[in-house]
Amino acid sequence: MPFKHNVCRRHRIGKMKLKVTSWAPYEAGLRQRGSLTLWMTPEALSSWQAPKRMTRGGQPRYSDLAIETAQMLGLVFGLRLRQTEGFVTSLLKLIGLDLAVPDHTTLSRRASKPIAPNKLPVDRIPEKGSVHVLVDSTGLQVYGADQWLEEKYSVKSRRGWRKLHLALDPDSGDIIAHVMTDREAGDASQVEPLLDQIDTPIRQFTADGAYDGEPTYDAVTKYSADAAVVIPPRANAVERKDNDPSSQRAHHIEAINADGRMKWQTATGYGKRSLVETAIGHYKSIIGRRLRARSFAAQQTEVALGSDVLNRILACARPKSVRVRQANA
Repeated sequence: MPFKHNVCRRHRIGKMKLKVTSWAPYEAGLRQRGSLTLWMTPEALSSWQAPKRMTRGGQPRYSDLAIETAQMLGLVFGLRLRQTEGFVTSLLKLIGLDLAVPDHTTLSRRASKPIAPNKLPVDRIPEKGSVHVLVDSTGLQVYGADQWLEEKYSVKSRRGWRKLHLALDPDSGDIIAHVMTDREAGDASQVEPLLDQIDTPIRQFTADGAYDGEPTYDAVTKYSADAAVVIPPRANAVERKDNDPSSQRAHHIEAINADGRMKWQTATGYGKRSLVETAIGHYKSIIGRRLRARSFAAQQTEVALGSDVLNRILACARPKSVRVRQANA
């Protein structure tokens, strides 16, 4: 990355300045993010109660929509399950709806049920028919003692973390696929599960060096044969004579050896990968750095709802910025 090449003279390089060209709608969208306005469509009201069960077993009282709505409101406002129950009860009472609210034990139990990934709205599906996919992963803490307790008191902690893998569309800024695994899972092993959640063809797949390897190239080309794969090879990567001359990885190694890594990044558009890192920062600052659920299945549900919440929040306000060029004296 550029900051690694310029670390010795970073203090002499001026910071890039950006100007927001759509300030009025962006400011209105930022205010809209804090709005408490809640409306229930007739379809949601009719689907609040679970449909009648046609097989053996107990009849559920609440539909999946009711459970997801309550959990989503709890994520948005940072509430625990008991507080979520009271919050939803008061909201429905204020808008005059006589609907039963799931209690906190029902929310906890039903959270372990897997939910299907939410598809993008029709108005945000790319018109080109193909998407540019950016992929990265990050860690999310799980319930347990903090690290400073281990260092200060040498207590045995249950502290751990999960790995969140995200796929981002840089044109719309939406998270289009997500997978949560344990911390032992490799990044490259989750490329195929991420691609399975994407319905549109891929024109370019961009990721960092952790995804370098033939399995990643094979998974992407299997999904979209004409997709361009932009992954920086390892620093010690060399051209092999037995490689396929048409291999994209071989072309990347050849271009880096000939022109350098900086020119390769500019030519391939690798700099857009920073957008998925920005999305990860948004997730941790808005949704949180720590998972609230205890079980692994409930944590997967929490991540799925958190990604949907983040897409909805950021859709309210996205700035359009241009770089300010400074004239040399």
